[in-house]
Amino acid sequence: MLVLIPLVVGLAVGIATGGKLGNLANLRFRWPWFVLAVLLTREAVQLRPFNRIDGVQLLYAAALAGLVAWTFLHIRRLRGVWVVAAGAALNLLVVVANGGRMPVAPAFAGVLVQRNHLGQYVLMGSNTNLNWLGDWITVSWPVGIPGVYSPGDLVVAVGIGVVAFFATRQQAPSATKLVENPGRIGDNPP
Repeated sequence: MLVLIPLVVGLAVGIATGGKLGNLANLRFRWPWFVLAVLLTREAVQLRPFNRIDGVQLLYAAALAGLVAWTFLHIRRLRGVWVVAAGAALNLLVVVANGGRMPVAPAFAGVLVQRNHLGQYVLMGSNTNLNWLGDWITVSWPVGIPGVYSPGDLVVAVGIGVVAFFATRQQAPSATKLVENPGRIGDNPP
């Protein structure tokens, strides 16, 4: 839900400033099925019964590392994706520093309070590392769906908006280049 609003804002601002929604069709990604598999894996480890399996946090960390690698590989291909890469790297840093688990502030931990960890989450405390990069920022949307996010999540969300903005403004690749070479007279054979 966090990325939905920046995505819509990025698209709207891009279109309002002369971009076209149709330009999204011109985006070219490498390994789109890999990204889909990574995102599905990240979501699946949060569901029962998977979130109760010890070791699932390592699958989550591997999926997050895959996503970070994919975004870094697309920095030249997709304008603004470096912002997404930076946010995802922050999340990966805190997850790796905590054995594959994202620290969550006790006030938002719910069932974590009973078990100290659940799936890829761990209860934030003195024994967790880089707590300031964990899930502690509350966001209440106008639609009434509250959430708690990490600084990395917020950077990823802003990055999605930036990518959406640039994607609407990206020019379609031309089939042929009609560029004249205005070189010196006599450079081009008749």
